[in-house]
Amino acid sequence: MTSSTTPYHPGERAVQARAGRLERADHSGRAIGRVIPAVAGRFLTERRTLVVGAADARGRIWATQLTGEPGFLRAADEHTLAVAARPAEDDPLAAALAGPAEVGTIALDPAGRRRMRLNGRSAPDGRGGLVIAADEVYANCPKYIQRRSPLSRPGAGTPRAVAAGPALSTAQRLAAATADTFFIATVGPDGSVDASHRGGSPGFLRADRPDRLRWPEYPGNSMFMTLGNLELDPRAGLLLPEWETGGALLVTGEARTDWSEPARAGLPGAERVVELTVTAVVELADATPLTWTDPEFSPANPRAAA
Repeated sequence: MTSSTTPYHPGERAVQARAGRLERADHSGRAIGRVIPAVAGRFLTERRTLVVGAADARGRIWATQLTGEPGFLRAADEHTLAVAARPAEDDPLAAALAGPAEVGTIALDPAGRRRMRLNGRSAPDGRGGLVIAADEVYANCPKYIQRRSPLSRPGAGTPRAVAAGPALSTAQRLAAATADTFFIATVGPDGSVDASHRGGSPGFLRADRPDRLRWPEYPGNSMFMTLGNLELDPRAGLLLPEWETGGALLVTGEARTDWSEPARAGLPGAERVVELTVTAVVELADATPLTWTDPEFSPANPRAAA
C-alpha cells in the first residue's frame, strides 16, 4: 500500500481519474487488506492451481501457473501463503522463484466463478515449494469467468518447453485468437507484481501479427491495477491456459493502453484497448496434470468482434 490514505499508487490514480472512477475505486479499495481472512484460507485450500507473475533475471515479466492436489495452497498464518509447488525447469520463472522474488498471484475457481488475488514477497521453503509473505489480499467479482470444472489427466508428464522464440507462430496465434481466458502480470513503481484475469467470448483476444496481441478492456471493479501499472511501466506477461490439453502459452513483452474511440470501434463492451508488443514466447506441454470441462461462458461477456 502506498500511503495511509489510499492503497493505490500514482499510476493507478491517474488511470482511475482519466476513467472518471475515483469514487468507485476508493470504495473498491476498502476490500484490499494485508491479512488472509479465514474464508480466503479455506478458498485457497480447495484450489488446484495458482497463477504466479514475477520478473526473470533480465527483468522481463512472465505469468505462469502452479498446480497440486487440494491443500497444496495453505494459509500458514494470516500473513503467509504456503505453496507446495515450484515452476518446472523449462518454465521462464523457474530461476526467479528459486530465490526471493516479488510476486503477484491469483487463485481462480472457474466452477464457482470466484477469484482472489494475493501479492507479496516469495521465497523458497527449502522443501521444493514457496512461502509468500502477503502485502495485498483481496477478492474480485465473478465477471467474465467462464465456468469450468477440473479433470485429472492420468499419465501427465513433467512440464516441458515444446517451443520458444521471439514471436508467435501461426499455431500460437490461432490459439490466442480462439482463447476465452488469459492472465496478465504487470509490475508497479516499487517493483511489486500484480496478476490479474481477463475473460471474454472467443475472439476477444486478437493476434494481429506474430509480434502483436490486442484485447478490449471491459468494465470491472474500477481499481485499474493492471492499467495503472502499465501507465508507469509497460512490461507485462500473459499466460494462456490450454484447457483441453493441460498445456500453456506464456508470452512476455511491453503493453500500452489506447483510449481512443477508433481503437475500440467495432469491439462491443470495450472501454479501452490494450496492445502488447511480444518479445518472447514459451509454449509448455503438460503445464498441469489437469484438463477442464467445456466452458459455460459468462453472461457478462460482450459479444466478440467479427
